[in-house]
Amino acid sequence: MASGTLYVVATPIGNLEDMTPRAVRILREVDWIAAEDTRHSRALLTRYDIRTPLASYHEHNEQEESVRLVASLETGKDGALISDAGTPCISDPGYRLVRAAREADVPVVAVPGACAPIAALSVSGLPTDRFTFHGFFPRKRSAAVQLLESLQALGGTHIFLEAPGRVEASLTAVADVMPDAETVIAREITKRFEEVLRGSPEALLERIRGKGLRGECVLLLYAPTGAAPGEDLDDEALQALVAEAMASGELSYRDAVRRVAEDTGVPRNRVYAAAKQDA
Repeated sequence: MASGTLYVVATPIGNLEDMTPRAVRILREVDWIAAEDTRHSRALLTRYDIRTPLASYHEHNEQEESVRLVASLETGKDGALISDAGTPCISDPGYRLVRAAREADVPVVAVPGACAPIAALSVSGLPTDRFTFHGFFPRKRSAAVQLLESLQALGGTHIFLEAPGRVEASLTAVADVMPDAETVIAREITKRFEEVLRGSPEALLERIRGKGLRGECVLLLYAPTGAAPGEDLDDEALQALVAEAMASGELSYRDAVRRVAEDTGVPRNRVYAAAKQDA
């Protein structure tokens, strides 16, 4: 019996009109939909008269649910993976299901659409020829400073997700470590009160201080004075980059070292030696 197909389906990040016709069709045709929050997703599905059964799939049950859902796919049933908003697996649960499906030789098909980090980048006005998505900005001040120091050496555009109540603290760290960075806050992307603020970290701090931002935010930084690849990266910066590469759990230590070496132009043996000091 041929296996079914797992569809990774992007959903709107705010404006329901961003639901694509293909996404609607796929979600109507599959046998089940794995959703991060079934109550949240049911409102969207009702809006488009999608009556497909929902399965709860989130960070607390994804290990066991991946096994169950892949078993269903192997019987020939088709399934779809969605998140609360945007593209699944991008700082949302899902990669374990996708990986398990691929390991079982189940076809995995992307149904692309809205993605907050990419949408924010597209309207930021920052260079897009080279950028890195880091997920959520570090909550601890020490971790934020360490990461920002490594990014300053690398240069390029860097994208973070951030909760509105933490933007001020994050911008303060950026202002202290990268005061010359071109900085953008994209808030409520695709929604009625969408706002994109641009300026130096200090200028943005002055604009938002005490105002109580609302809605999900994307923080973007561009370090125009970054060194050439690998130049002036000390052992501490290399350690931070290896640790960041491993943070998602998708890369082994060896693969993380290889990626940092490729991204920075630093010889792999030097990256390994630097990272080993922190082991």
